[in-house]
Amino acid sequence: MKSNWEFFTSGRIVFGTGSLRKLAPALREMNAKNVLVVTDPGIVRAGLAEKALELMEPFDVIVYDRVIPEPPADSVLDCCRFAAGRNIDAVIGFGGGSSIDMAKMAAALLKYGGHPLDYFGGGNRIPGPITPVIAIPTTAGTGSEATSVAVLTDTANNVKIGISDRHLVPALSIVDPELTLGLPPYVTACTGMDALAHAIEAYTAKPYNDYPPDEDLIFQGSAPISDALALRAIELIADNLAAAVRFGGNLEARSRMMLGSTLAGMAFANAGTALAHAFGYPIGGLVKRPHGEITGLMLPYVMAYNASVQPEKMRTVARLFGVNPAGLSGKEFALSAARAVFRLLAEIGLPTRLGQIGIEAKHIPEIAEKTLGIGRLVRNNPRTPNREDLEKLLNQALRGELA
Repeated sequence: MKSNWEFFTSGRIVFGTGSLRKLAPALREMNAKNVLVVTDPGIVRAGLAEKALELMEPFDVIVYDRVIPEPPADSVLDCCRFAAGRNIDAVIGFGGGSSIDMAKMAAALLKYGGHPLDYFGGGNRIPGPITPVIAIPTTAGTGSEATSVAVLTDTANNVKIGISDRHLVPALSIVDPELTLGLPPYVTACTGMDALAHAIEAYTAKPYNDYPPDEDLIFQGSAPISDALALRAIELIADNLAAAVRFGGNLEARSRMMLGSTLAGMAFANAGTALAHAFGYPIGGLVKRPHGEITGLMLPYVMAYNASVQPEKMRTVARLFGVNPAGLSGKEFALSAARAVFRLLAEIGLPTRLGQIGIEAKHIPEIAEKTLGIGRLVRNNPRTPNREDLEKLLNQALRGELA
């Protein structure tokens, strides 16, 4: 059993309304001259990229604006070709998690070359420090501004992959809630559920001291600091997600969601995520739906599955959702956490059944098999599943039958 744990996060986090104005001074502190901005067409159309570019007029800036959701691994090569020969000093990921993850991997390949898949599997495969990354999220969801993970799509195997390496943690994260004010309700809901899944799975992950002492892990299980961060993130998201979805101009709700997302990212960057996220990779390969929608859908079913081995932590989550334990047995109170998340999904207009996103019974065996292959997440789940467990859980989610 492990007797110690570690904690990692971004080199520096600047949080708050108007914090985007800190970008130019930060670049000067880095002695950066040639800057690559990685973003997507929607950010450009919304005028958000222009806000950042106006602040960077003294620098030599090139903008790669071709990022698509759940970006294919090969697209990182396209980004690197775009920046070839420019002696890039800093890479800015400006947008949602896909843009930030693309920026992380582009920064790694600009320094060390190769293909993104060369760094997949086992964790910590990047040889050393990468080109400095500045993460500027425009959604309250992925927490990528505080993590050591980049999620891409392996198109050859039709599955999403997570590349984990401590060198991928951004040097600087600028978290400005004003940048989320224009997010549509559906995007707000999906990204918010992703953040909630990060927080709950980090909090209820296998304890760090259940791992062998000789393993150097990126995802090291739940530990005191990650627990504290995850609990505050759950509270913030439970209290503010519905308001942010319904009233997109509510800056207070947006700010609290942004803080919840960043705290959840800090928590799961250390504790790790678990089975709900493991399901997300093969399901995301079969149906082109937002990552947060998929993990959010699976979250209450996984919580119900895990309630028997993490009853006290699930009861704590239930309290944060305002569940009154009066008249409930200990088991029922633990399961009420899953039901509270299920109700939140319905309240914010997201699907609660796999059939609603195009998954059919014939897909269940393939999803279960591929999920078992996501070892770094499955082993982090507090309850160890077998294939039969996964198929049963998926069938429950197909029918919308929460335990």
